[in-house]
Amino acid sequence: MEQKLSSVAKTFTPSPIQELSHLAQRSNAINLAEGFPDFPAPSHLKNAAISAINSDFNQYRHVQGICDHLANIMKEMHGLDFDPRADMAICCGQTEAFAAAVFAIIDPGDEVVLFDPSYETYEGCIRMAGGIPVYVALEPPHWTLDPDRFINSFTARTKAVILNSPHNPTGKVFTKDELETIAGACCRRDCMAITDEVYEHITYDNIKHISLASLPGMQERTIITSSLSKTFSVTGWRVGWAIAPAFFASAIRNIHIKITDSAPAPFQEAALTALRSPPEYFEKLRREYESKRDYIVHLIAGIGFQIKFKPRGAFFLFAELPENYLLSDVEYVKELIKQAGVVAVPGCGFFHTTLSTEKLSQVGCSYQERYIRFAFCKSSATLAAAAQKLAELSDAMGCVTGGKNA
Repeated sequence: MEQKLSSVAKTFTPSPIQELSHLAQRSNAINLAEGFPDFPAPSHLKNAAISAINSDFNQYRHVQGICDHLANIMKEMHGLDFDPRADMAICCGQTEAFAAAVFAIIDPGDEVVLFDPSYETYEGCIRMAGGIPVYVALEPPHWTLDPDRFINSFTARTKAVILNSPHNPTGKVFTKDELETIAGACCRRDCMAITDEVYEHITYDNIKHISLASLPGMQERTIITSSLSKTFSVTGWRVGWAIAPAFFASAIRNIHIKITDSAPAPFQEAALTALRSPPEYFEKLRREYESKRDYIVHLIAGIGFQIKFKPRGAFFLFAELPENYLLSDVEYVKELIKQAGVVAVPGCGFFHTTLSTEKLSQVGCSYQERYIRFAFCKSSATLAAAAQKLAELSDAMGCVTGGKNA
């Protein structure tokens, strides 16, 4: 019966990130693979959700107050004016908001530009819509955007650009110059942009998140997607949103209704409490994650990884294996699980293209198999346990990675 599957469905395989998380559970390994916190969500949010359930907010629901709060936040953070009744769609997490945005604007044969490495969900949504992903490689080790390479990726069929900043898996925050390059190309080519801004409140070293929509000419051609998940440590609540000009937001709402009808009602109610959080909450969040970032950078460098780029946002460290280490990223992760009881994500799953020929001699043609993603959105106890296991393995074997980089 396999032949009955659609051509798109046949191309999809289980997520390697989820498979590794399941392996971690089965083997009782410490999970530094999947990007979800293992510490409790804020108590006042949980109490708000419990109160909503006890108040029987359990049926299909649209909580307009979420949109009202989001409009205020967009004004305060980015100076953008949005109509909370016309320009917003509440969805089942950022994932559905992103998918609905793609389905709203992409026709079969349309090309969509993405930056590589890239989170796996984006390509799947584009292909389901019949679109064609076009990857633009960011240059390691700092994952910089080459303006010429980006501009040359456009064709007459280019319909949209996807931007995730702060960036998963690298922790890159796109610079103002890079954003201006992207915005300029979108305006000149009359292209749309879809942004994934779920890490908007998780930035380091006094860097401020800039939404692409805030650049000249971009508000009318940008669909912003985000959610509660990362900022409030509730990845399972599935409350996200799309913010866009009314014509696009209406299309996204219509698609959302056809697919899922309603985001979880009690968690929408709890979202009102989350979005009312004072500035101190977001500052504390940044400080705590910055401390975790510094901890894991020190830890992973201590077992021999090359840390040429310190994440500026999100909560992942994308670390490069030492030059003298012969195993690939996949082989390394398997050994890490077996030998140390720690699981991370091989970087190859985030790569879809390679750099041009002249760049290969500088970074090595197999650089897509040289990176490991470690998630540090974990409790202090989890990170300390991982550190102990890695230290024990390093002592036993000289170094978990086969020797420190000279």
